[in-house]
This record gives sequence, C-alpha cells and structure tokens, in this order.
Amino acid sequence: MHDDQHDTKKPVDNTTSVSGHDDAAAGTDTGRRGFLKKAALGTAGSAAVMGMPFIGNAQAQEGVRIRMQSSWQPGTVGYQTFENWAQRVQELTSGEVRVEPFPAGSVVGDFDLVDGVRSGVIEGQNMFTVYWAGRMPAGVFFSSYPMALSMPHHWDIMYGAYGGFGFIKDLYRRFDLEFLGHVHHDMNLIHSKEPLRSFDDFKDKKIRFPGGIVAETFAQMGVRTTLLPGSEVYPALERGTIDAADFVGAAVNYDLGFHQVADYIIMGPTSTPCLHQPVDLMDIAVQRRAWDRLSDQTKDLMHELVAAYSREHYAAIQEANKEAWPKYEEAGVEIIHLSEEDAARFREVAIPKWFEWANKDEDAAKLFRIHLQTMQDPAVAVISEEDIQGYELNA
Repeated sequence: MHDDQHDTKKPVDNTTSVSGHDDAAAGTDTGRRGFLKKAALGTAGSAAVMGMPFIGNAQAQEGVRIRMQSSWQPGTVGYQTFENWAQRVQELTSGEVRVEPFPAGSVVGDFDLVDGVRSGVIEGQNMFTVYWAGRMPAGVFFSSYPMALSMPHHWDIMYGAYGGFGFIKDLYRRFDLEFLGHVHHDMNLIHSKEPLRSFDDFKDKKIRFPGGIVAETFAQMGVRTTLLPGSEVYPALERGTIDAADFVGAAVNYDLGFHQVADYIIMGPTSTPCLHQPVDLMDIAVQRRAWDRLSDQTKDLMHELVAAYSREHYAAIQEANKEAWPKYEEAGVEIIHLSEEDAARFREVAIPKWFEWANKDEDAAKLFRIHLQTMQDPAVAVISEEDIQGYELNA
C-alpha cells in the first residue's frame, strides 16, 4: 500500500442525501425499490425492470463499460455472488451499465486497486475497505477496527443515521472515485499453525494482518505483523513463513484451503467472536469519468443496486458459513476462543489506538467523531463516556 494522504485535490461539495441519491429524485420512482427487493432475492423482478427507459443519449445506449475488480478470489462464494450481481446490473439498467467482473489481482495488484481505477486501467473496484488505511488516516474508519462497532447494523447506523455516507463519499471523490456504498461481508478469522490460547501466546508470532490500526493493535500486544494480499496467505502458511493469518470468514477460507495448512482457528470469547474485525466491509466505487457518463436516473439506481447487493452478499456468505463450519471439524481443525480477560486486555490497547489514528489529520478526526456518536447511541452502546475519559481529538 502507498501513502497517498497528501493528495492535494479539494473535496467536491456533496449534496446527496445519506442514502446516496437526490431527495427529490427519491420520491419519483418508488416502484423501483420493489423491483430491487425482488432482484436481491433472485426473483423475476428484473424482467419488469427491463422495460424501464433509463437510457437518455446515444452514448449511453451503447452501454458504459465498467471493468470492476474484486478483492475476492475466483471460486469463492464471494466472487460468485459478485459475478451474479454484475450480470444483473446490465439487466436492471437496460444495458446502460455493463459491469465486467474481474477477480483479485487479475488486472492490478489488490493494494493498487485505487490507483488502477484512478488511472483508467480499470473503471471500478469491489475492494476490502480496510485497504484504504494505507492511503489516508481516515480510511481506517471506513471499515471495522478493534473493539469498536461490532455488528453489521451498527455500521448501517454510522453510514446512514449519523451521516458517514456523505462524509466518506467526499473523501473518495478526492481520489476521483464515486463511492456507491459499503458491502457487508463477515467477521474475520485468524488461522494459526499453532494453538494460541491467550494473548500471551501471540507474543513474537509472525501473523498476517491488513495493516493500519488492526496491525498496530496486535503489534502492541507483541505480534510481529506482516502485510500480504489475500492470494499470498495460503502459500505463506503452507511454507511456514508466517505463523498465522487473519483473513475473511469461514466459508471463503475453507474454499481457499486454509484448513489444509493451519490446524487452529483463533476467535474471541463467545460474547465477542471477533475482536479485531467483527464487520469486515467491502466497497463498490467507480471512476468519476465513467460515472459522469451515466444518466441521472441510472446514478440513482446504482446506489440502490449496491445496497441490494450488500444484503444479498451478506446472506450468501452466511449461508455458506453454515455449511463450512462442520467441514472444519471433519478436517480436525480446533476452534480456540480467547477469554473475556483477553478481550479486556485487547480493549485497553485498542482505545488509545483509536484516538492516535483519529488525530493523524482533520478528516480522520471528523470521521471518528461520527463513530463516537454512533458508539454511544443507546441502541448501540459500544462505549460510555467513562471508557474514553481523558482522550481528546485535535480537530
């Protein structure tokens, strides 16, 4: 990953609502939402939408091609779901948008995906949002980080009710990207070649993490962290060049063969199954030049299609996980749960890291304030005033 936080482009004024489309436009086509719900369930709703006249000019009638690379590797349930969604986009926009899907690393390196979209090597990304951490400090707050917002609906509240969507959309625009929405995936697991039964056992182990605040929190616990793209995790475990690796959820990791090279899965206590990335989000974003070629109605629809995709993607991953867990047991993989005491120790290290990253620049501080408001919402209640007493934000 590269440090691109000094990008000098000014943010574009964002006048969209939290849901990602004009409030005025939102009320003009309420029937489309019904079609989208059907599409998300794989029903015949797409056939009805096919007749909707979205295409407004000759250029659009040829279809705007968006080559979009995912962080998912081929053969996984994540990538299969992404491919299905890409096909439906063309159907539901009457051909105005043609999303051509590509798996991880097939066009550009996973950590270079933003640069690839900006330069026009590819027009879209379906990236693990945590990878933004290496590009700007605020990026660590685009997705899950240790001991913070811990449930998928917490993130929907942050992006929606507390205004995170609009703020993050402006940050993406500084990179000439149009952020269309977050995509729910799963919690992340740690696969280990050795049994790690407490944080004492983590000391001096070399473990793959995605960088940013996640890696730094584990480093504070004595871990020797390393950064690898997903495609390199299996061979690194197989060769023994790393002792363990954090990577996505049960089904995808089984598809990738992690049960063949790591005999243990390390999780948090049963009250908190994942301590470090309980809600690992992905994003959908496209190059602004490609985005500007779309009709206004299709721009509105694309936000809705991403929201529908997030629901479908999350459901498909969870369904696959249900089938995967017994397979780990059959393969002899032991699931180890850390203790509540370990979770408390991890939290003590994590909270100072929150503020350290938030105080790296003004954007990070502003976005983290949105997180703090969300975390203290009575319906979320992740932290109290007492938990953060003595910590300050510089902006």
